[in-house]
Amino acid sequence: MKNLKHLLILGLILHAGYSSAQAIPEEGRQTVDDILFLADVFAAPAASSAAYQATAGWFTSARALEEWKVDISLHGNALFVPKSKQEFSLNNSDFNVLRIGGGSNGALIPTAFGKKSDVYYEGNIDGNDFQFDAIDGIDKEVVFYPFPQISLGLPYGTEVAVRALPEMSVSGSRFSSYGAAIKHNFSQYFRFNEEEDLQVAGIISYNLFDLKYNEFDPLVLDYAFNGASTNLITARIIDVSADMWMFKGVASKRYENFEIFGALGVVSSNFEYKLGGSGALLGYANEELKTIGGNETQFKGDIGFNLLFDRFKISTMATAGNYFNINMGLHFILN
Repeated sequence: MKNLKHLLILGLILHAGYSSAQAIPEEGRQTVDDILFLADVFAAPAASSAAYQATAGWFTSARALEEWKVDISLHGNALFVPKSKQEFSLNNSDFNVLRIGGGSNGALIPTAFGKKSDVYYEGNIDGNDFQFDAIDGIDKEVVFYPFPQISLGLPYGTEVAVRALPEMSVSGSRFSSYGAAIKHNFSQYFRFNEEEDLQVAGIISYNLFDLKYNEFDPLVLDYAFNGASTNLITARIIDVSADMWMFKGVASKRYENFEIFGALGVVSSNFEYKLGGSGALLGYANEELKTIGGNETQFKGDIGFNLLFDRFKISTMATAGNYFNINMGLHFILN
């Protein structure tokens, strides 16, 4: 993660140095574009995976809770990162100014989830050569985190749920998640709606998800101009935040104390990146980072089952798509 800051802040140094004395040369602008491209492909898998982590566990059945009953649950979430999301293939043709060091034309570069790399980049601006290392990932194939949730049964076959995980540290990073959901049962309008009949429902949720990478030593960068030194940036945290809407259709079938369920739908995410720290160019850095955020729509499918007891149940859900996610929950039902 330290190398990500090197990569981003290189663009800031170029901007600061040239804007202090003269117009930024075309090579400088193109190098900043190359840096933002590398930052984007590095961080995109982490932002995309948020749709799987943040939207898991919102439902365990198409049937709504009985009116005014409360479900208090604790969930454990495990995101499995495929090999294709841990690295990406890069060629010199992807760049404007930068080149892969050592005379190579192509290389496999780690993403935020990937391993360390010995690849480095070279470039030249206004006759000055420079080089820097490729970005190192956090080397995680599985990302775990827990969260609590409360659901309430309302009239007319409707159920609402809320969750809040203010912040917790996991594997050198910090997660926080907030959200709310509403589910409505449609089987109540059908002729067959007994306890063990097939149930169908629709669910909508909204989530705020934040992931702060802080598994590195702070990097302090100063810039000297005309004999004076200015702190450009002191970077301590790389923050990936997302807000997302989920729309899904749910079906479930109960067999005495066992219930199976499945769902299919879409998640629309809006995410952005931000550096945490201090320095004269921190604001500029974060403005530039906004250009590599954006919107993403993903289709997701879920399947799971519940083990039902008198006052509690155990739920398991698997989500498939660009990632594979497993969610397990322990639910206590209160009147």
